[in-house]
Amino acid sequence: MTAESTVPSPGGQPRDPGFSPVSVMPTRTTAVGFRFPAGRPPARPASPVPLLAADVTAAVLGAVAFAGVEQGPLLLALLVATSVLLRPHPPQHAPGILDELPVVCGRIAVTWAALAALVAAYALTQALSARTLLLGFLLQSTADCAGRGLVHWHRRTALLGRPRTALVIGPAATAQRVAAAVLRHPRCGVLPVGIVAERPEGSDGLPVLTAGQEVQRALIQNGVRDVLAVHPSVRTQQGPLLRALAESGCTVWEVDADSPSYATRDQLAGFSCRRLDMGYGPRRGSAGKRLLDVLVSGTLLLLVSPVLLGCAVVLRVSDGPGVVFQQERIGKDGRPFTLLKFRTHRPVDEHESATRWSVADEDRMSWFCRFLRRSSLDELLQLWNVLWGDMSLVGPRPERPYFVAQFSQHYPGYAARHRMRTGLTGLAQVNGLRGDTSIEDRARFDNAYIDNWSLWQDICILLRTAATLVRPTGS
Repeated sequence: MTAESTVPSPGGQPRDPGFSPVSVMPTRTTAVGFRFPAGRPPARPASPVPLLAADVTAAVLGAVAFAGVEQGPLLLALLVATSVLLRPHPPQHAPGILDELPVVCGRIAVTWAALAALVAAYALTQALSARTLLLGFLLQSTADCAGRGLVHWHRRTALLGRPRTALVIGPAATAQRVAAAVLRHPRCGVLPVGIVAERPEGSDGLPVLTAGQEVQRALIQNGVRDVLAVHPSVRTQQGPLLRALAESGCTVWEVDADSPSYATRDQLAGFSCRRLDMGYGPRRGSAGKRLLDVLVSGTLLLLVSPVLLGCAVVLRVSDGPGVVFQQERIGKDGRPFTLLKFRTHRPVDEHESATRWSVADEDRMSWFCRFLRRSSLDELLQLWNVLWGDMSLVGPRPERPYFVAQFSQHYPGYAARHRMRTGLTGLAQVNGLRGDTSIEDRARFDNAYIDNWSLWQDICILLRTAATLVRPTGS
């Protein structure tokens, strides 16, 4: 069976989602997805230095309460260090100081209580008095609130002068309503400049963009930095567009335009909203993921090198020359790379190699080749791809360019798998999605893995993969 007859058949036909696909798409530039031209540096978050300076200055002023205390300089250093460690996390938006007052005062109270306990444990005779503790708390709290309030006031003033421009995506009527509400509240610091919808549905309000070229022009001319998705259907119908905008440096927000259906601390003009992580940009722990790849793949290559050598010798004797099979696959961001594995079958020609979907039940395979495939030993050479950086231990499985192009057209979300480095195993594989299984299900599991990625999740998937090797089913 050739790929022409199997696409999009693996695992069954894609289900009809019940709506027409949205026509607003960026210009296609590669076989694996939609992208706007990069070139804009990502928006830098607000610097934590001003708030840190306010916290440190307040701690120094609070140390005035140590006047006359024998260990004053040491207590000052401890107070500053503890205040920095317990300082509030920088907010995503510029709030008023009243919003932060309970957190700021609570952490300062904990700081002074911890300092008093430490001094009493070290020398009970030098324990800080209640007067010293109260005075220090009041001085530091007052100074910190004043300093942080000044920083927030300056940031709100800057936002009023230069608001972040935004595109609103969703049904035209709903998007116009949200945009009008945001425009009525300039203190939000967000300035909608256009509506992205499938059809205009009226001419009042902001211009409605219905073509990818229009979205691209608005993105560049207005320096758009925020994207507001105002309807639940946007994430499914406009997924490629949202990811393309996120890749171009925009921050994507999901706004509940009708009712607050989830609890959140973020609000925009009275609407509940939350930031969507579209998977682009460096993630916390990504260096740890690469370190895990290098350590594990290097160690495994050393341990299984006798097994690899034995497989190569038996394969050479039983099936002749050409032990290693090299094939082009699509990796992170649509970049091709050469995947290595033991050759378990011999395609008629290069076209068959690139377009044939599966040969798991091919009669002409020898007994040893079938053993390699059923035990997944033919995949061990891909540890070299991991060590070189073409792949990761855990991630979406890489596919050939022909199938990437086909599946990207037929299955929503398939192209989005390439925002992370491909892997030897993944969440889809440990859930039984190997071989001739549903491509739609694979894409859904792979995107769920990327959206919720953590280093611990990688370790769990590796452990589950190791457990499945004792009951192999083949690939």
